[in-house]
Amino acid sequence: MKKALLCGAIMLTTFANAEQLTIERIFESPSLDGNAPTKLKVSPDSERVTFLKGKTSDYEKLDLWEYHIATGKTRMLFDSDTLQSGEVELSDEEKARRERMRLKGTGIVSYEWSADGKALLFPLGGDVYYHKLGEQGARRLLETEAFETDIKLSPKGNYISYIRDQNLFVKHIASGKETAITQEGGGDIKFGMAEFVAQEEMSRMTGYWWSPDERYIAFTKVDESPVEVITRSEIYADEIKMIEQKYPAAGKANVKIALAIQHIADNARQWVDLGKNEDIYLARGNWMPDSKTFTYQWQSRDQQQLELRAYNVKAESQKVLLREQSNTWVNLHDDLSFLKQSPQFIWASEKDGFKHLYLMDNDGKQVRQLTQGEWVVDKLEAINEKKGMVYFTGRKDTPIESHLYSVPLAGGKISRITSEDGFHDVEFSSDAGVYVDSFSTVNRPPQVSLHKADGNQITWLEENKLDDAHPLTPYMAGWTKPEFGTFQTKDNATLHYRIFKPENLDKKRPAIVFLYGGPHAQVVQNKWYGGRGLLMQHWVDQGYVVFSVDNRGSNYRGKAFEDPIYKKMGSIEVDDQVAGVEFLRTLPYVDAERIGVHGHSYGGYMTLMTMFKAPDYFAAGVSGAPVTDWRMYDTHYTERYMGNPQTDDQAYTDASVFPYAENLKGPLLIYHGMADDNVLFTHSTRLYKHLQDLAIPFETMDYPGKKHSIKGKATGIHLYKTITNFFNRNLNPQQ
Repeated sequence: MKKALLCGAIMLTTFANAEQLTIERIFESPSLDGNAPTKLKVSPDSERVTFLKGKTSDYEKLDLWEYHIATGKTRMLFDSDTLQSGEVELSDEEKARRERMRLKGTGIVSYEWSADGKALLFPLGGDVYYHKLGEQGARRLLETEAFETDIKLSPKGNYISYIRDQNLFVKHIASGKETAITQEGGGDIKFGMAEFVAQEEMSRMTGYWWSPDERYIAFTKVDESPVEVITRSEIYADEIKMIEQKYPAAGKANVKIALAIQHIADNARQWVDLGKNEDIYLARGNWMPDSKTFTYQWQSRDQQQLELRAYNVKAESQKVLLREQSNTWVNLHDDLSFLKQSPQFIWASEKDGFKHLYLMDNDGKQVRQLTQGEWVVDKLEAINEKKGMVYFTGRKDTPIESHLYSVPLAGGKISRITSEDGFHDVEFSSDAGVYVDSFSTVNRPPQVSLHKADGNQITWLEENKLDDAHPLTPYMAGWTKPEFGTFQTKDNATLHYRIFKPENLDKKRPAIVFLYGGPHAQVVQNKWYGGRGLLMQHWVDQGYVVFSVDNRGSNYRGKAFEDPIYKKMGSIEVDDQVAGVEFLRTLPYVDAERIGVHGHSYGGYMTLMTMFKAPDYFAAGVSGAPVTDWRMYDTHYTERYMGNPQTDDQAYTDASVFPYAENLKGPLLIYHGMADDNVLFTHSTRLYKHLQDLAIPFETMDYPGKKHSIKGKATGIHLYKTITNFFNRNLNPQQ
């Protein structure tokens, strides 16, 4: 009883002394996320866990750390400041890669283990460092004026490989001998490099693949000559750069791609026949464990067919192992894993309407379906062949949380392993014996723990306790815990929502609808949302209701939930967001006349479409880096959902924002990075001109030198304040 009274007194005192979260504090160090590490990996020998962690003085400057499992000791392996001092000027190619990979921070931003667990490799400042366990320090393997990218360790750890000046190189670590695998790269020709749409839309960040025995490298040759050159301006504070960029806009020509197998010993080369039709995509590449067969995923231009093809290096022949087809589109995934002890592989498919795992033999025949039901698998995480067990994350219990499950290779009952409600990002050891779990909830920053494969916890790697020492604690006492729920649309679709409510509901409050709305994304999750989530809490402190709903077209609800956007972008999504506002209007504490909307990228497009197509529902909007006409966006993404503008021109017109702009009633703010090479700045400038021609007032805030993500601490503060001040002026939370 005394403990209970004491806890109650502490809670009341803490609440009374709760600090107000400012926008400045969201970006200051130490990070309000706490000290949870990122890029967690279990070493191949399962003896240690390595990770990246930001400095206390600057959470964006990352160092490499390790936790030794046997001794329980944590130590910094490498301080990025001691290896690289001063500002690093990244090459344009590396800047683009990091933007596509959504890599944040400076210092050591990535690393990899050798397959035997005896060495680590990490790029830094355009060069690469090699650390052999048991030895002091790290050896700099490349020290050139050029900026090497896509640097990898070979599977047995004997070589490093990398791209330099659009050519593929390998270097023998022991001897230091460098070999140019290709020499003809330059201009329109790129070897071993993923083309723009492969990086941005397929999440394929490489164009070369080592065989497990290190005898071969499969690599792509990309010819960009067919791709239209666009001239765009990158506007910086003190200069304007005119950039000529090969940008494959929807309906226009893509690159030509070829695939080769290089023999390392004698430099012999085999070219793989990709077929007579050159207008295709090469989506993935994977070697079988025997190093005799390279598999690649061939995708048709319309993305309605996906083939897993197998090329035998010895026989110089190939065959199609399996084919996926759809009347809309086939989603890509990374859930292909070949077994080592039997001629079988695991493959993910949506052929029954939901993404599930299948066991196949190496000829492409289905052995059995491993998972099934009206829910989706997130990711194949690991396979323990000795124990006959498959581990995966998925949404079996709820679409708003991700949990770890297991299922026998022989088929049978699915067992949930993670117990805490929330979102679990896991990383297994190569033998599937242990895993690291980075776990969070919407109001709980990530906690990182080490577990046995059955879920039993071995230790905390970072408990990230919300105690008096945690930087977030002073702000949490006055926070609201959001409510999750569902509602039905008029046509009986079930939509998931999340709502944050301010403490004082004695009068009607304005609301901000935060949305994304596009495919392959989900906003309503029971997961820590970083800076955006902190901004939502700041808005709640200001007196706003903050609401999100995942409309049809978004992810993790099955293919039938995604398909309604096919050739109809900006239609069903708007209908569902309007249904969300109609739901908000039923709540007694929401002011129906003061509902705003905000989103970035596809969310920026959705902000415009809701403000233009449903102006009576949204009183004010902030649109960030919006697509305004899908004809100006890239081939792979746009044609997947909208068809080809050469044959579906009216669909593109209907999905653009311009036919509806004249309906705008409420205040609108548009912001954009002026060096955006993804959603080009032209999207916004065309809309600026269109609204001006219609004599419709609007506001803008554009950021010199910034790309699509609009990175930077000071810039982030400015952006969040600009958005918040706009809503304060137009929705007046203090009214």
